[in-house]
Amino acid sequence: MNFFAVLLALLLEQLKPLRHGNSIHQAVIGWVRWTGRNFDAGDEHHSTIVWLITVTGPAAVAAAVHLLLRHYLGFVLALVFDVVILYLTLGFRQFSHYFTDIRDALEQGDDMEARRLLSAWRHLDASELPRTELLRHVIEHSLLAAHRHVFGVFFWFVVLSTVGLGPAGAVLYRMAEFAGRFWAFNSRTLDAPTNERLMQLSRRMFGWIDYIPARMTATGFAIVGNFEEAVNGWRRDASLWLHANEGIILASAAGALGLQLGGAAAPGVTPDRSKTFDSGVDLDATGADGSTPGALPQLGHLQSVVALVWRSVVLWMLLLALLTLANLVG
Repeated sequence: MNFFAVLLALLLEQLKPLRHGNSIHQAVIGWVRWTGRNFDAGDEHHSTIVWLITVTGPAAVAAAVHLLLRHYLGFVLALVFDVVILYLTLGFRQFSHYFTDIRDALEQGDDMEARRLLSAWRHLDASELPRTELLRHVIEHSLLAAHRHVFGVFFWFVVLSTVGLGPAGAVLYRMAEFAGRFWAFNSRTLDAPTNERLMQLSRRMFGWIDYIPARMTATGFAIVGNFEEAVNGWRRDASLWLHANEGIILASAAGALGLQLGGAAAPGVTPDRSKTFDSGVDLDATGADGSTPGALPQLGHLQSVVALVWRSVVLWMLLLALLTLANLVG
C-alpha cells in the first residue's frame, strides 16, 4: 500500500500541481496562527502545549481518519485518503516554480530578475549577491526544499504507515517543518511578538524529527552520485553549515556533484547570508573561503541538481517497491 500511495501521489502532483497560495496552504497558516494566538501565553510550558497542538493535532486526526476508513469502509477508501494527504504534503511542484523561474531568468541573462525571485522565495535581500553566490543560494535552497518536500515526508509516511497510522507521518513532518519556519518568519520579518522558547523548541523538535531523514537523503545522494566524494564531504564539511542536518545534506550533495558549496562568509543557510556582501561588490566575484572543494557553481549545475534529486527519488521508490513485494510474497 505504501508504494502505491507514494507513486500515485507523485504522479498526481506532476499532472495537477497545487497552485501557489492555495486554500490548503492558507488553512495551515490560519491553524498555526490560531494555535499560537490562543494557547501561547509566553510561559515556558506553554511552548510545549502550543507545539503539540499545532503539530501532533493534525497528525492524530489524519491517523484517526485513516483507521476509521480502513476498518469501516475498506482498503480502497483508506488508500484514496492516503494519496490525497500525500498529494498535499509531498512533491516537487510546491517549490519548483521558483527554481524554474530563477533558472529561466539566468538563462536569459537577467540576473536582477533572478535575484528578485530568490528574494521572494527565501525572504532575504539578494540584491548584492555575486552570480556564483546567487547560484549557490539557489542550489542549496533547492536541495533542502527537495529534502523537506519529498524525502523527509517520504520517510515519515513509510515509517508510521507501516505501523498502521496511515499518512500521519507525512502530516507530522510537514507541520513540524512549517510551524517552526512560520514562527521564525513572523519574528524576523514581520516583527511580530513570538515566544522565543516556542521558536527554540520548534527548531529543536524539528531537528530531532529530521535527524534520520536528513541522513537518509545524504545517503541517497551519495549512492546516486560520486559515492566516495559524497561520504568524504559528509564527514569533512558538514560543519560548514550552522545546522547539522542541513550541513550533512549539503556536504553530501556537494561531494556527489563535485560542486563548491558553503563558505566561511556564509556559515548557515537559514541566516541571511547576502548581508555579508557590501553594496557595489563585483557581481562576478567568486571568492568563498571555507567552501567545500569542487567546481564553482555554474548555470549548468542546476540541471545536475535536478538529475541528482530525481535519481534519489527513483532509488528510494525502487527500495520501497522491493520491500512491498517482499511483504506481499511473504
